[in-house]
Formats: sequence, structure tokens, C-alpha cells
Amino acid sequence: MRRRGEAGLFHLKTVTGLLSWLLLLAHVSGSARADTLVLQGSTTFNAELMAGHLDTIAADAHHDITVIPNKSNLGLVALLEGKADLAMISTALANETETVRRTNPDLPLDRLQGFSVARTRAAVITHPSNPVQSISNENLRRILSGEVTDWQQLGGPPMPIRVVAAREGGGAVTSVEASLLGLDKHISAPDQIRVQNGPQIVPVVEQEPGALGISQLKLTKGRQVRELVLASPIEQQLSLVSLGTPSPAMLEVIAACRKAALLPGLSNPA
Repeated sequence: MRRRGEAGLFHLKTVTGLLSWLLLLAHVSGSARADTLVLQGSTTFNAELMAGHLDTIAADAHHDITVIPNKSNLGLVALLEGKADLAMISTALANETETVRRTNPDLPLDRLQGFSVARTRAAVITHPSNPVQSISNENLRRILSGEVTDWQQLGGPPMPIRVVAAREGGGAVTSVEASLLGLDKHISAPDQIRVQNGPQIVPVVEQEPGALGISQLKLTKGRQVRELVLASPIEQQLSLVSLGTPSPAMLEVIAACRKAALLPGLSNPA
């Protein structure tokens, strides 16, 4: 039989051991989510995968994630300048690298590594009052190059065509330019309306009767715009990009994003 002093000492050791175990468990649990990774770049990538599913992706990756949506090229520049852990892009890495090279030729672009996550397609949209419902890829090319400038040339009303697109570096416009004009050519249509980023395109098209907008597909849903049917849809590749070999934490985030792409209603997996 234990004496009263021994019993008290035994109780104290038990409580101390339990507290030590709880502190260790809290440390292990905290360290599992200790890393916060910053993802910056494409608003398309954010709209298709991150928005509404960030908590699920972070839980699957076992890391906290901060998302800064702006544009694909800005994400790459942030990555190259050490302001992001991964860049989000919504076009082929070669396309976006060429865009960044024109403005930042001294950055170490050869160190970039792309990891495909999902696929979507660019949406070519018009004002809902425009009766033109479909367009060939060749006629779209002619519009972007300035050869076709009026909707009447396409069977619509006599009205100037105003191309609405994000400024250089947006994934949708870069994908369309690369597909129809080539890597080294850009939209040269007259009287363009250029906005800062993708989410600003749809509101402009809703207000401009002669608009032809190049937009993210997801942002057009439920809005007062009409999507033109293309003979050959233009695909956008959604990828995460690392600077050099990705860390284990980065690989876990990439894997979690790929898993999220399989959720119903989201992008097609890569």
C-alpha cells in the first residue's frame, strides 16, 4: 500500500506526464501546419480551383496557404523576386515566360519549373444584343489582327468591333494570342479596350454593344453576355510554377490542387 506522500507524488508525476504528452501533441500538430505558402498569379487559376476550396486544399496539403490573385505574369515575377512560393498561371509556361522576358529579361527564367494541375478554356464573349452566335478561329484571328473591324463583315449589324481584354500577361489573352497569332505577335485590333485584369472584362462587355471580350470561362456564368461558339475551342492550361526544384511542402500543395481539380464542377484535371 502506498503511503499518502507516495500517492501524491505518483499523482503529480501522472499529471506532469500527461501535460508533457499534450504539449508534445500540440507541437506535432502545429508543426504539421507550420509552413504558410504564398501562391500568387492567375485570377483564372484562383477562380477555377482556389476560391471556395482553399480550406480543403490547405487541409489536404497540411499547410496554410495565402493566395494573391492578380495575373499570370505578375505571379511569375513575384516568384522570381522571392515574394511567392509558387506562381499560378493559366497558359502554357512557355507563353507566359515569353511575356515576362520582354519586360524582365534579367530574371532567371530558365529556373522555372511548371506543374500542370487542370485545364479549362478561354471564353470569347459579346454583348447579349449581338446576333452573331458563332465564329471561325480564322475570323477571330482576323479580328485580333485588325483585318476585320466591323460586325457587319461577320453577318451582324453595322457596328465597330471593340476587343476587350486584359493588359499583357493575362492567361486567357496570352493563350488566345499564342493559339491564333503565334508567340511573338499580339492583338493589334483598332479601338481596343484594355483592362487591368480578367474580372474586369465581363462588366465592360455587358455595357459595350460592339464588344468582343476574351475572358475566363467561369467568370461569364450567370452574367449578361453571350459566349461565341468557336470552331475549335482554345484551351487554357492551369499550372503551378516553382523556382527551381520544389520543396516537399510545395509538392504537397501541388498534389492537393490536383486532387481539388477532380471535385465535381471544377476544372478538368490535367
